Amino acid sequence: MSDENAQTATGMPENSERAPSQEHDPQTTKLPMSGIRVIDVGTFLAGPYAASVLGEFGAEILKVEHPLAGDPMRRFGTATKRHDATLAWLSEARNKKSVLIDLRQQEGVQLFLKLVGKSDVLIENFRPGTMEEWGIGWKELSEINPGLVFLRVSGYGQTGPYRHRSGFAHIAHAFGGLSYLAGFPGETPVVPGTAPLGDYLSSLYGAIGIMLALRHREKTGRGQIVDIGIYEAVFRHLDEIAASYGLFGKIREREGAGSFVAVPHGHFRTRDDKWIAIACTTDKMFERLSEAMERPELASSRLYGEQRKRLAARDEVNRIVIEWVGSLSREEVLSRCLEKEVPIGKVNSIADIFEDEHFQARGNLARLEEPGLGEVVVPGVTPRLSLTPGQINNLGPPMGNATYEVMRELLGLSAEEIKQLRQRKII
Repeated sequence: MSDENAQTATGMPENSERAPSQEHDPQTTKLPMSGIRVIDVGTFLAGPYAASVLGEFGAEILKVEHPLAGDPMRRFGTATKRHDATLAWLSEARNKKSVLIDLRQQEGVQLFLKLVGKSDVLIENFRPGTMEEWGIGWKELSEINPGLVFLRVSGYGQTGPYRHRSGFAHIAHAFGGLSYLAGFPGETPVVPGTAPLGDYLSSLYGAIGIMLALRHREKTGRGQIVDIGIYEAVFRHLDEIAASYGLFGKIREREGAGSFVAVPHGHFRTRDDKWIAIACTTDKMFERLSEAMERPELASSRLYGEQRKRLAARDEVNRIVIEWVGSLSREEVLSRCLEKEVPIGKVNSIADIFEDEHFQARGNLARLEEPGLGEVVVPGVTPRLSLTPGQINNLGPPMGNATYEVMRELLGLSAEEIKQLRQRKII
């Protein structure tokens, strides 16, 4: 599409200086976020992952990093032969271009503001007040670009008494109420998985917020701030826990692999020392499990056919299932349960996932060739769109791989100006 049409479609003012981003790239023009330019100035994962998601669906992502150190995410996780890229960086900074600008120097700030004037979205995740200290708070940004959508992700949000506290996913899991639920009854709360779920969840809400704000901009031409605390994204996923406490004063405790609403509902070890997950949340599902176990009498009204009776006899019902599962191999348990349509699945390790035919068929494992490293496998694109499926064009970029391109082609600087900026370590 033409630059004029792109501005109309995104709600940009007609006199905007915003330059076309990827309208003429045949690989991205048909994607839903095509024509949207995003500046990602955050670090690590909370916030920057939102940019990665948008990039998978056509947005141009400019990753602004410090000229000397870059994003610390480059050094987080498993090291590779690329000195500036861990596996975490390669996977989660995909579809981005790296632009080096020192925001702590005034000349860097001025370059950054010019870049903002030619962009649609800005993403940051610094402690509240940091960007204001650098002279690039909402006041300055909105003056440069009234249509800017500004995603701000922080541990506790931009307001409230805790807003200046540092925030990480691990702390958000605890503060947001998730860690309290993780583990076995009466024991130490555990980390709910080793992945930083809070960072991913807050970024997904960030991506949703960006798209909602862009939709509003289409109607009004006005940008706005999207404000997310990492703990809020965690708390929002705790189902009825707030309503239960508000109405009845009930505090949900740790339940291990089980569930307070259903039984059997948990993880069970098979004879070959593997694990499967079973979820019988209705009487019909338990009836099917009883048939798979060749013990249909268990689902009678006299025994455990009603949910309330199973809950009252939780230990006994679980013991019966544990013994049955433990007498068979994982494949035998799966076969018998799937035949009776019992909700069941493997508790997969990553090795299991790599071998699983369904992961392969759905394209959940994306394989890309990375210079100097060979094939790198990363999670595929989610969600799946039938007409405009997302794509991975590149893994996490080398430091500064697009600095010259952006300075020269987007900001219109001369080769000599770029050289001088590099000598002074502004870029």
